[in-house]
Order: sequence, then structure tokens, then C-alpha cells
Amino acid sequence: MSNCIDLIRYPIDRLDTGIGATLISTAREALAENGACELPGFLTTSAVDEAVVLAEAQRHQAFRMEQEHDIEFSDHDPATLAPTDIHSFRVRTAKGGIAYDEVAMNSPARIVFESDEVKAFLGQALGVDRLHRMDDPLGALNVMVYEPGDELGWHFDSAEFVVTMMLQAPEYGGVFEFVPMLRSEHDGNDEGVRALLSGSRAGICTLACDPGTLVLFRGHLSPHRVTPIEGTRARINAVLGYSRRPDHRLSPSGQNRFYGRTAPIL
Repeated sequence: MSNCIDLIRYPIDRLDTGIGATLISTAREALAENGACELPGFLTTSAVDEAVVLAEAQRHQAFRMEQEHDIEFSDHDPATLAPTDIHSFRVRTAKGGIAYDEVAMNSPARIVFESDEVKAFLGQALGVDRLHRMDDPLGALNVMVYEPGDELGWHFDSAEFVVTMMLQAPEYGGVFEFVPMLRSEHDGNDEGVRALLSGSRAGICTLACDPGTLVLFRGHLSPHRVTPIEGTRARINAVLGYSRRPDHRLSPSGQNRFYGRTAPIL
């Protein structure tokens, strides 16, 4: 693990020490303040380089998806909705995904995801007593490849939290934008969502997400997107799937939507 993670800067192997406790409290404070915690340089430079080489070698395997959707990925037909309904606004998502069972066994992304020390740290940072890796052969870990022209449209996550690692930034564009806590657990704030989808830039923040950055994000209350990729270099990041439930997995339709196939749970 020391070859993949900067354990001097991020002592996740010493969480029971003073510096470990400081790391956890800092992460919790950032999540409480704006729903996002950014840990630059979490991956070592050599780990980033190796992960990118492996991802580029598998780039042709990435399942391509492109669709128009609303901010909640709902099945509402916009033709049946009032123009002011938030589900009548359409956004575009285009990206490629390398599924968990395709990620190279020696990829630093996989090593980090399968690390018990990393899982323990994330559980404490997120305030989850028992954090589990997703039990899904396709969606537990995936490497996302955004080709030039790709983007991730405004959306809320269905998951309570998401963990990502940035591996390669594009030449231009590909900015992660979000509005911290636009919703609350008790208020959907359709007015604020409607303003955002109508072009308002009020409250929008960005994450720098330099290569090697680990990000913890509460996206079910904070709408977010990745702006269109520009230039010739792909944007590559890994998405690490964790849950409070030990049996959390995608439905067959979800597997098919994101990876173009289904896979039984063994």
C-alpha cells in the first residue's frame, strides 16, 4: 500500500494516533461544511502513472454510454410535464466505463479499493460505523474515461456518498462543478434546482481534482456535473463503491445501463 498511497501525508495506517485523528476530523469538517472532502496527493505519483498506463491500455474496453436525462435520472416523459417542472429540463451525459471485473489486478485503483485500511479510514471520515465495499462484480469499482467532447450532466446521486480518485486531467474543460447542499433531507428545493438548470451560477463551487486526488462527496444533496472535455487528452478517474449495506449491488438493468451487460453475483 505504501507504493500507492502517501502515508506520510495521509497516515491511514495509523488512525489510532494523534495525526490519524487529525486526518479524520479534517475530513469530517470538510464534509459537514460543504459536502465534499478533497485530499490532493493521496496517490503517489508513481501509482497515478501506473494506473493511467493500465487504464489507457484498456480504454478500448470501456463501455460507451450517451444519453439525455433529467437531474434525477428519472423516467418522466418531458413531453407530459409543465415547462417549469425540474424533470422537463434535459442534460447530456457521455462517458466510457471500465467495469470492476475488467480493471487490472495490479492497478493501483484496485489495490486502493480492496485495502481494508482505506475502507477503515473512509468509514470513520464518513461517520459510518460499518462500511462495506459494494457487492457487485461490475459496479463495485469502475474506471471512467471521458473522451474529448464527453461530459457528465447535472444530477443528484442516488447513493448517500461517492468516493473517487482522479487519475488524469484533460487539457481543458472537464471541471467538476457542484452546488453544496442545494437540497436538504427534508426539502427538495425545486426552486433552487430550477434556477440551476435555467443557467444560474449562484453557489456553484469547483473541485480542483488534480491527478492523485481522493474525493469524498455527498452527491445526493449537492447537484454536480463534469463540464465538456476539451483538447485531445481523456479525463480518467476511478469510482470506488462503498455502502452501509454488505449486499449493496446494482440491479440487472443498472448493470446493463452502465456496462452494457449483466453479471451474476457469485
